[in-house]
Amino acid sequence: MNHLRKNPWTALFLFVLMSTSPLPAWGQSHLGFLVVAPDRGFLGNQETRKIVEEFQRNYPVSLAFVGNKYESVDTAYTSYIKQALNQLRSLHVTSVVAIPFFLSDADPQLRAVRNLLPAYGNDLDIKWAPAMAESHLIGQILLDRIKAVSQSPQHERLVLVGLGARDEKSERAITDDLTQLLQYVQRYKSFQKSEIVVYYDRHAEQAREKNQKITAHVTELAAMQGRTLVVPAFIGVKFDHMMAMTSWLQRRFQKLNVVFQPEEIAPHPNLLVWLKKTAHQHVDVLPNEIGVVIMPHGSTQPYNDAIEKTIAPLTRLYQIEMAYGMGDQVIIQRAASRLEQRGIKKIVFGRMYGLVDHMKPKTDYILGLSDEYLHELDQGHTPPPQIRSAAIFSTFGGYEEGADVAQVLHDRITEISQNPSEETVILLAHGTKSDEDNQRWLSVINANIEKLRREPHCAKLKAIKAATVREDWPELRKKAVKEVRELIQEGNKTGRVLVISNRLYGPGPYPKMLDGLDFEFNGKGFLSPVIAHWLEQSIQQVTERLRNPTRGTEQS
Repeated sequence: MNHLRKNPWTALFLFVLMSTSPLPAWGQSHLGFLVVAPDRGFLGNQETRKIVEEFQRNYPVSLAFVGNKYESVDTAYTSYIKQALNQLRSLHVTSVVAIPFFLSDADPQLRAVRNLLPAYGNDLDIKWAPAMAESHLIGQILLDRIKAVSQSPQHERLVLVGLGARDEKSERAITDDLTQLLQYVQRYKSFQKSEIVVYYDRHAEQAREKNQKITAHVTELAAMQGRTLVVPAFIGVKFDHMMAMTSWLQRRFQKLNVVFQPEEIAPHPNLLVWLKKTAHQHVDVLPNEIGVVIMPHGSTQPYNDAIEKTIAPLTRLYQIEMAYGMGDQVIIQRAASRLEQRGIKKIVFGRMYGLVDHMKPKTDYILGLSDEYLHELDQGHTPPPQIRSAAIFSTFGGYEEGADVAQVLHDRITEISQNPSEETVILLAHGTKSDEDNQRWLSVINANIEKLRREPHCAKLKAIKAATVREDWPELRKKAVKEVRELIQEGNKTGRVLVISNRLYGPGPYPKMLDGLDFEFNGKGFLSPVIAHWLEQSIQQVTERLRNPTRGTEQS
């Protein structure tokens, strides 16, 4: 205990409040979780404990509350954190992930615990997970709170209120973490003015003066024309409903012209999701705890039936949910939720699109894997919501680059080819909006043409050409279709023209676009055992990544 007496944070006490319900019998589990939460008093700790008890149903977990001891320095409470770690040891835990139930890694209480915890678990491999502010799931909580009180953001001023600063350094650090959450909100809500204020701990030096300045500043904002929203961005004290930090703030601003959000960050359903997701990042999983979501474009029932017929053999090997569409957040959320309800912890997400990058930025954003999609949005456009899921995702896509599509194309050509030396083949694809992306697609088709040229039958063809019609962009489509029609007319001058549907399924709009021209058409598309094999190989590869926690969020 000597090191605690010398530590400048000796005013800190640690105590543990264990659940009254018994922990599950985890057998030979080697990994456990210690949730380190701020002591919020009776009602607040009840709320925290309820969330952690739900988390405890899935993993060996102990809960430690930490806070400031104001009356005297007494290290007797350190026995409780020892008890928490001992309980994990009794469950054969040798590695512990400490999860801070704090918004900010810069919180002074949390920093003190980080320094002290190793003294009680020097035989355990203890590592810390990040605090809440780094997760989009917490950004969603704050966004929910703001949506509940906001009416017309462009005419409103938003003030996020943080807590716990001890000095200017910690104030800046907490502000930086809350800025991450504010930036998340600003993706979806554009306010006239947005800012963050951080109240000082009441025992900090000059706390009264600092806090009075903050209140004065909010008072000035409230006097301006328009609405001022004051939203708690903290997990604060809540001894009971009256003796709560939110109640204290509400009383402080009750005579001002402000709209006060009385709910803080906790409790909220996303907190349990966040705890589980944090755990899932560290655990090894069994094969039956990994599921698959496959996202084809989808269309009419014949199209969808053909895809599911191709996928059907894989359903005997994997738990699969379909998420048809072009990155529809609601459909993806439902598919992921159905898997999670069946005990799935990690999910392989397959983009059943032609190229690796097709729909990747958008779906990676929806899954919470990347913010790259934000750079693709036109100014003023709101990104799609991100899903609320505890699962860990890893992705793949691009059957034209990964599958042996040349083999399928060979089959489609030979199905209608009669005299190859007099035939020109046109592989016709959807195309993209940007010239750069469209050219890349043509390069992929041309790479398949190189493979086709090594096949005896296709080697005899007079020509094999790649083309796109850039279907979804009228002006680009008009020009592209004109060029394809000219290719067909030119080919007809010296022989026969074969047009092959270079798409996953069906003829698409090509017969209508090329109406009136003389050509032979194969509109079957790529769907075949070759695509099923690509899916199976890709799922296997991503599954291996997900089974290794250190590589689980890699994606392609």
